[in-house]
Amino acid sequence: MRHFSVKLLWGLPLLTLLLCDLEAATTRIKDVTQVRGSADYGVSGIGLVVGLAGEGDRSQVYTRQAFSNMLQRNNILVPPEVIQSKNIALVAVQATISSSDRVGSMVDVVVSSLGDAKSLAGGTLTRTLLFGPDQTTAYATVQGPITVGGFNAGNGGAGGASIRQNHPLVGQIVKGARVIGSVPEPEILHPSPQGNYFELELNQPDYVSAAKIADAINQAFPGQASAIDEKTVKVLFPANPGVGFVDYLARIEPLTFEPDNRAKILINEKTGTVVATEKVTIAPCAISVGGLTISVASNTGVSQAQPLAQGGQTVGMQSTDVGVKETSIGLVALPSLPTIDELAQELNNLGVTTRDMITVFQAMEKVGALNAEIIYQ
Repeated sequence: MRHFSVKLLWGLPLLTLLLCDLEAATTRIKDVTQVRGSADYGVSGIGLVVGLAGEGDRSQVYTRQAFSNMLQRNNILVPPEVIQSKNIALVAVQATISSSDRVGSMVDVVVSSLGDAKSLAGGTLTRTLLFGPDQTTAYATVQGPITVGGFNAGNGGAGGASIRQNHPLVGQIVKGARVIGSVPEPEILHPSPQGNYFELELNQPDYVSAAKIADAINQAFPGQASAIDEKTVKVLFPANPGVGFVDYLARIEPLTFEPDNRAKILINEKTGTVVATEKVTIAPCAISVGGLTISVASNTGVSQAQPLAQGGQTVGMQSTDVGVKETSIGLVALPSLPTIDELAQELNNLGVTTRDMITVFQAMEKVGALNAEIIYQ
């Protein structure tokens, strides 16, 4: 009798701990801030993708109606209920237009399936208008072939096989949308008794970093900057008519400072990654970590009838073996560790896995032994 065994193990990969020394070097102001009011403008629309070779929506009511409306705009009257094509798909079309884009500029477009199409590969987007938030003013128009970074192959189902790579239901058209209307101008400069000013917004809010940015600007342009709060630095615009905003900002952005970031730990249990800043420390404490591994073995065998047995038959047999193994490192006292490097070394010496690491960090935070903020993804 032959046995075929397949084992499934429950567990997580070993700890991947990335240490980020965010204060070891200075950084430029332009790398950690942005000018408030200069955000991009999102536009969107609903369109049709054609030429999908049977991979499109399968007789969806809204797809047939949209196709019928498009034909009607071209003086072809076809009732929606008679349309049976599976070569078309209803899609959402999105793009981002910045305030620097003018009429005639070309911007990238993302195309996403709205129905039950199998793939958008090989499809072409018909002419689609992209509107602003009010859905009344068109700011761009787009059409053209879609680039999809994935594919579906095979029919699947009983007795069939299929393969899928990446995500074939979302594609893009690089530089495919032409701007036909200027987006609303951003309000960057604001009046004040001291003169016009603009605001720099920190990507990672921090009071100390905001104060340091203001100090760096004041060293180059005395009395021009002040930190308003943990996220905003106010910068006065010089009254000199010979100085333009672009030139002034170009002199400020290369200025450097030493950021002061909070102690943070980012945990992603799905990928087994833990990222920590250099500021993370722990107080003296004791921990006990237990590990549990479950294995399931599925065995397929054959029961053969005895020789010369009357009415004997050969039949297949299924059996399952389950094993549970539990280990523990016991109670271990950890001293006060001043840096995350020493903390990582201690935990790695204990053989802590990612699942155990997450549990340890959560427990340390609850008892007040972890001096850091935990961010979960």
